[in-house]
Amino acid sequence: MSSRVHACEHTVGVAAPAGVVYGMLADAVRWPVFLPSVVHVERLDFDGVQERLRMWELADDAAADAADANAGAGGVGGVLGGRVGSWYARRVLHPDVRAVVFEQEDAVWPGSVTSGVWSVRPAGEAECVLGLRQECGLPVAAADGARREAEADVHRRLAQVRRAAGWWERLDELLLSFEDRVRIEGPAELVYDFLYRIGEWPGRVPHVERAGVREDVPGIQVVSLDSCAAPGGRTVSTRAVRLCFPHAGRIVYKETLTSGLIAAHSGEWSLLPDASGVTVVAAHQVMLRQEAVGRVLGAGTGLLEARDHVRAWLSRASTETLGLAKWHAESTVRRLR
Repeated sequence: MSSRVHACEHTVGVAAPAGVVYGMLADAVRWPVFLPSVVHVERLDFDGVQERLRMWELADDAAADAADANAGAGGVGGVLGGRVGSWYARRVLHPDVRAVVFEQEDAVWPGSVTSGVWSVRPAGEAECVLGLRQECGLPVAAADGARREAEADVHRRLAQVRRAAGWWERLDELLLSFEDRVRIEGPAELVYDFLYRIGEWPGRVPHVERAGVREDVPGIQVVSLDSCAAPGGRTVSTRAVRLCFPHAGRIVYKETLTSGLIAAHSGEWSLLPDASGVTVVAAHQVMLRQEAVGRVLGAGTGLLEARDHVRAWLSRASTETLGLAKWHAESTVRRLR
C-alpha cells in the first residue's frame, strides 16, 4: 500500500514554568501517573542524553474514552476501551533548548515510524508555550481520515501534558510512591501464578468481591474489580490494564478507572527469587485527587492526612493479597512434600 508522509504541528499555552513542563516531558518513566493514555514505559537504555524506551499506550479511541469518562469525576483515569498499543521509541533530550526529539516504531508493525519533536518555550515566569510536531506515513487510500486522526492525536497529547502540568505547584503533595514487601518460602512460579490469576481472586482474596478479566492478547489483561478494601467497607469499582511478564516475574498495571481520592494509580508486582524462596514487592505510584479530599474525608482535611489515608488503604489491600500469595505457595509446597 502506498503512503505519504504527513506532518502536523500545534502549540498550546500551559500555566506552568517552562522548566517544569520540560522536566515532565523528559521523565517518560513517570508518564503513566501523569498521562491518561500511557499504561507503562520501560527504559531499555539511557546514557543521559539518548534513550531507548518501550511504551504501552491505550489506542486513540480507548484513550479518548478514558480521558472523557473520568473528566467528569475530576480525575485522569477513565473507562477502558481495551485496545493497547506498544511502541519502541528512541529519544534525544536537549535540556539547553528544552526540546525532546523522538522516533517511535510500532512493536507489531516494524517499519511504521512516527517521528517528531516536543518543544517548550518560556512565556513568563509561570507560563510557557508547549509545541508538538509529528511526522508519520499515512496510506494514500485513506488520506483524509488518517490525516484527521493524526491531527487529533497531536491535540490529544498536548492537552494531556497541559492538564498534568497545571498541577505543578502542588505535585510534591499530590504524588506519593511506596512499596510493601513479603518474604515467601516457596517457588516464584507459584507466587506469580497466584498474582496472574486475578480472575480467581473473588473467594480467595477477602476484599475482592468481583473480578472480570479479558486477555485478547497474551500477557495483556484488561481487568475490572469490585473490592471492599476502602475504609468503612464500602465497595469500590476500578478498571486496569495489566502487562504480564512471566519470565521476568513482573506484573505492571495502570488503573484506567479510579475512584475517591485517587486521580491516577500505577504499580507493579515484582518477584525477587533467591536460593530458598522469593521476596515479592508491591510498588505503588499515586496521584491524589485534591478536589475530592474534603468530600471524602470531611471538610478541613489536608493533603497530608489524605496521603496517609490512601497509603494505609492501598497498603492494606496489597499486603493482604501478598499474604494470601504466601499462604498459597507455602501450603502447596507442604502438600507436595
